[in-house]
Amino acid sequence: MRLPLPEGKFGAYLFDCDGTIADSMPLHYVAWKKTLAPWGCDFPEKLFYAWGGYPVADIVMMLNERQGLQMPVDEVLQQKEQAYFGCLPDLKVIPEVLEHIESGYGRIPLAVVSGSTRDSVEASLAALGLLDRFDAFVCAGDYKKAKPDPEPFLLAAARVGVKPESCLVFEDADLGIDAATAAGMASVKVPPPWQR
Repeated sequence: MRLPLPEGKFGAYLFDCDGTIADSMPLHYVAWKKTLAPWGCDFPEKLFYAWGGYPVADIVMMLNERQGLQMPVDEVLQQKEQAYFGCLPDLKVIPEVLEHIESGYGRIPLAVVSGSTRDSVEASLAALGLLDRFDAFVCAGDYKKAKPDPEPFLLAAARVGVKPESCLVFEDADLGIDAATAAGMASVKVPPPWQR
C-alpha cells in the first residue's frame, strides 16, 4: 500500500508517533491491559482505538470516571510506560510512513507531535533506529491543550520555523486530523493496522 500525499509543496512534515510512525498501537494495548488488570479496570480494544491521540494521563482519568475507580494517575502512567518499554523489541515501523520520513530527511524539517511522553516517543524511535531523523519533538507536557486542539501542531511548526499552512501532518487518529485541520495544515490519514 502507498500513502498518497495531498497536492502542494510542503516546507515541513509533522508526524504523530504511535500508530503513525511506529506500529505501536497493538503493543500499547497489551501494555494497558497488563497495567489495568490489577485494578479490575476494563478497557475494550474498540474504546482504546477510539481514544487514540489522548495523553495517557487523560485516559487514566477518563477510565476512572467511567468505571468509578480511583486509580492514581501518575502511578498507572509509570506502570503503563514500563509495560510498553518491555514490548519494544517487538516494535515495527509503518513502511508507508517510513518512505515519507526518508524522502523528507535532509530536505525539509521533520517533527514528531505526540500525546505520549517524550521518554516513550524517544524509546520507540530509538528502537526503530529513527531518533536522529527528527528536528523537533512536541510531546505530552510540552503544551497546555492536547489534540484535537491545534496547539501541539502550531508549537511544532514554530519549533521548525515553518508557517502552519506549509506543514503536512501524518496522523492515524481522528483527534490528530482534527487538530491539524484546526491548525490550518494539510494532513494524511494513516490507516489502522487492520486496513493496511
